[in-house]
Amino acid sequence: MKRRNFVRLSSAAGLLGMLPAFGESNRQAVAAGEYAETTVAEIQKRMKAGQLTSAALTKYYLDEIARIDKAGPKLNSIIELNPDAMRIASALDKERKAGKLRGPLHGIPILLKDNIDTADQMKTTAGSLALADNASSKDAFMVNRLREAGVVILGKTNLSEWANFRSTRSSSGWSSRGGQTKNPYVLDRSPCGSSSGSAVAVAANLCAVAVGTETNGSIACPASMNGVVGIKPTVGLVSRSGIIPISITQDTAGPFGRTVADAATLLGAMAGQDPADPPYHKAPLPLPTDYTQFLDPNGLKGKRIGVEKTMLKVHEGIDPLLSKALEQLKAAGAEIIEVEYMKTQRLPGAESLVLQYEFKDGVNRYLTTSNAKIKSLEGLIAFNTANRAKVMPHFGQELFESSQAKGDLDSKEYKEALEKIHGVANSLNELFDKNKLDALCGPSTGPSWCIDLVNGDFWTGYGSYGPAALSGFPSVTLPMGLLNGLPLGISFLGKAFREPELISIAYAYEQVSKNRVAPGFKKSVGA
Repeated sequence: MKRRNFVRLSSAAGLLGMLPAFGESNRQAVAAGEYAETTVAEIQKRMKAGQLTSAALTKYYLDEIARIDKAGPKLNSIIELNPDAMRIASALDKERKAGKLRGPLHGIPILLKDNIDTADQMKTTAGSLALADNASSKDAFMVNRLREAGVVILGKTNLSEWANFRSTRSSSGWSSRGGQTKNPYVLDRSPCGSSSGSAVAVAANLCAVAVGTETNGSIACPASMNGVVGIKPTVGLVSRSGIIPISITQDTAGPFGRTVADAATLLGAMAGQDPADPPYHKAPLPLPTDYTQFLDPNGLKGKRIGVEKTMLKVHEGIDPLLSKALEQLKAAGAEIIEVEYMKTQRLPGAESLVLQYEFKDGVNRYLTTSNAKIKSLEGLIAFNTANRAKVMPHFGQELFESSQAKGDLDSKEYKEALEKIHGVANSLNELFDKNKLDALCGPSTGPSWCIDLVNGDFWTGYGSYGPAALSGFPSVTLPMGLLNGLPLGISFLGKAFREPELISIAYAYEQVSKNRVAPGFKKSVGA
């Protein structure tokens, strides 16, 4: 069925009102909040037992989005709903009834960040009004894999516009198309970004799992500040084809879940080598197809984990949480070694230069082959300037402008900066080998700051995921505790393609710590 034959709908109520009945399976009544905190494995058990259908669960999540995201607290995490969601769910129910089961994600409703191409009625805009007409005719490589795995794509999530690469004074979670996403724990606080909507939707139980993307911290930071699990894979494990780019060196998509098991399940469906997307790191073959096999409750026994010692005594509220986490790691059998790995990312100006050169090259390539009317970064700048009141009411586009001023990827300046970035992976490998480490760890970020559309984000330090981003190595972020009702995360970093070891470590820590707490939608700290 072609895109033009559909009427695009933007609300859950409108979507459900227009859909035809799908038979008895679609009439199962599900109470508000009934599937809050329910895991993917638990959902599959209920579906197998005939207690739940994909259609009923999809309707449930659409109702929750209408109740929580668009009314109620108005989290604003969803930028667009998929008008085909109920039809897809019904078709997958029929497959299940006929004995065809695609895998652990069969019939599971998920959300995608709005910089990921889908060949359906939804647009792919990076949150920008400049791409409001960008209807893709082809699924991203990763999306095709997810469809084959049997997911129901509920819709797309809001994000920091252009994945936070338009201005140095932006507000995380704000886009000209979607507005400001809110932190579900304390509504006047930032959700971080750029994968704000994906993390918030998972935290608020608006989907089972979700997909985000990261260049530097865009999975780890929102996972930390929204109390969920985020896996930033090795660059090259998950294809970037069909994803609006920033950096060919650092970009990757990755999963969000409320548990390590859920995130690992989604990672297995997303991962896949794409000939059109040469990996930054050469992968050992064969790669795992199921990352849930590494969910080992004893995964910390005998592990040597390096902790960034400069973060041990920084903040009176965070220090006790980190100390408790380290004691739990030790009690579960790990050995903690104090190291300094954050210094590997001290490359004044190098990352900024690489990102500007690669953004210009990548976004021009993407736009040239897209269905968007605007075909270049230069055109985006002109559109934003002409529509300043709507597109730039709070901050500008200085990163766009500085990127446009750069040359091509043969420039000497770019190559020299890129060589410095490549050195981070070498330095981390040396640190791992010298200390015989299985992983590195540290607080993911500081506590969430107040949303400020005048001054922009207020970064509160930490950011232990940075070296993983620069090196292209993987990281897993999960809850470490709450500070005045605000979630804080701990990130575990590993060598390239060591996702199995990191998942095992993170899962074992999750089992002994049990730090996940559902959000309370408070208006402010102390309210």
